[in-house]
Amino acid sequence: MSQLPYMLRETFSSLRSNVAMVASVVLVTFISLSFVGAAALMQIQVAQMTDDFYDRLEVSVFLCTENSPEVACPTGAVTADQRENIEEMLTTGAASQYVDSFRYESQEEALENFVAGREESIRAQALTPEDMPESYRLLLVDPQEYPIVSELFAGVAGVENVADQQEVLDQIFGILNGLTVIALIIAAVMILCTVLLVSTTIRLAAFSRRRETSIMRMVGASKSMIRLPFVFEGIIAAAFGSLLACAATWVIAEFLLGQWLAEQVSGVQFITAADSWIVMPGLVLIAVLLASLASWVTVRRYLRV
Repeated sequence: MSQLPYMLRETFSSLRSNVAMVASVVLVTFISLSFVGAAALMQIQVAQMTDDFYDRLEVSVFLCTENSPEVACPTGAVTADQRENIEEMLTTGAASQYVDSFRYESQEEALENFVAGREESIRAQALTPEDMPESYRLLLVDPQEYPIVSELFAGVAGVENVADQQEVLDQIFGILNGLTVIALIIAAVMILCTVLLVSTTIRLAAFSRRRETSIMRMVGASKSMIRLPFVFEGIIAAAFGSLLACAATWVIAEFLLGQWLAEQVSGVQFITAADSWIVMPGLVLIAVLLASLASWVTVRRYLRV
């Protein structure tokens, strides 16, 4: 324990004498772990969006109209008896166990919803309620059971087709997951640069203090007493860079996602700064572990004690 003050003094002395290299380690660690933090935040956001969207995922059972293709609707537009049969399937029939709730959308409501936001479109202005299909909008107990519900209504008289929003959501989540992979690849390259830079910094520090270490060996200093200041140097530089990365992660979560994107995109619940605190300990731990390993291996290889 009495050796600790000496080792700390040696560590900070080396940090002062290698300011440029230490600053490089801090900067590269900051950039690399910022990418790691951004990727982690993106995965938290994807998981939250998945749960939120799946809770609100609607399955649409579109009914036949006069304009429906004969292959899908050989009997023409849906009749009152066919509509009753479909509602019975939803309330007490085979589909009821999979359906949490449902609502009916008339042709007039379908047109109103379609035209909303498209008032300037010539095509929208030319549409009439008869051009739009009636539908039942279903919320499922388990959205993953959509194929079962689709199969139940396939071939039912009066039903043209069954559709859900999962395909669109899968495309969105695929893009987000792709961005996460890109961020992780960049982070991996930058982390490799960090490890190499830490090793180089320790090598230079060991070379510049080779006379001191020789004297310490001659007076009987232990291996750990000689090596640990170099290891501490790498850990302190990387840890400082990780703290900057933690700050960047907080800024991304608080301002980019929690405020700016939340204002730009309505209907989506974005993560906040509170979620960044989940990521921060991992960033610091990664920095300390990598720096410790890189420093110790370098010291053992280039500092013969």
